Amino acid sequence: MELNIDRLTKQYRNKIAVDRFTATFTGGVYGLLGPNGSGKTTLIRMLADILTPTSGDIILDGTSIYQLDEEYRNLIGYLPQDFGVYHNFTAMDFLMYLSAAKGIDKYTAHRKATELLSIVGLSNEAKAKVKNFSGGMKQRLGIAQSLLNDPSILLLDEPTAGLDPKERIRFRNLISEISKNTIVIFSTHIVSDIESIASQLLMIKNGQLIEHGTTKEISSLAAGKVWSVQTDFQQAERLQNHYLISNIRTNNTGVELRIISDDTPIDGAMNAIPTLEDAYLYCFREEN
Repeated sequence: MELNIDRLTKQYRNKIAVDRFTATFTGGVYGLLGPNGSGKTTLIRMLADILTPTSGDIILDGTSIYQLDEEYRNLIGYLPQDFGVYHNFTAMDFLMYLSAAKGIDKYTAHRKATELLSIVGLSNEAKAKVKNFSGGMKQRLGIAQSLLNDPSILLLDEPTAGLDPKERIRFRNLISEISKNTIVIFSTHIVSDIESIASQLLMIKNGQLIEHGTTKEISSLAAGKVWSVQTDFQQAERLQNHYLISNIRTNNTGVELRIISDDTPIDGAMNAIPTLEDAYLYCFREEN
């Protein structure tokens, strides 16, 4: 399966939210990285076919999704950024209701809902009303509903919002397992959520694709731009006022700073091996 985005554009009056975005997706996890307001949600909503582009096309295996219509929508699972639930439903009733909306027969739906509630750690809450769920529990239920139809294309918009560290790890492991036979497009501004599981990363800025590559390739964008500085508290404060700082650590001898800069910040600064987070900060330094 191959999903192509061809010069996709979405304009709202005088604002271009997505600008001639072009990319190709096959199997695996694709991380869509960018700050808030960069166009990630608009792009995901167009891929989910709930928002019509101003121009451009989305093509699945050679055919426009606008020709495939319902056939395409049956292939996708979607978790929006703001996931709404029916609060008076139980978790099981909610999944059964959405299964019916997706045209899944009752027997298959119950089996699948039971399986997914177990996967997301909500088996014991299957008969509990959603109105009593925490934010993280509702998000886990949202992840479960996106998988009801065994989607070939899974679209996730900030899916780890509200999840605690243990839930994030469980979610990453689940996505890694699913991605063997699925195109997963995972939108986030949290680098740690995606760096260990994405086969490819797409950096989006002002609605445009600015970089595309593996974690290693994207990290290398900050090569020679990351500096480790050991200094005193006074100097550290001055440096914070003039440079982009990715990490601060206090130790027995003063302060260790990790600085993102094109040039050497001070004498004695040492080049450090860049991480994906360093590259993210470097690419979006104007946003910080």
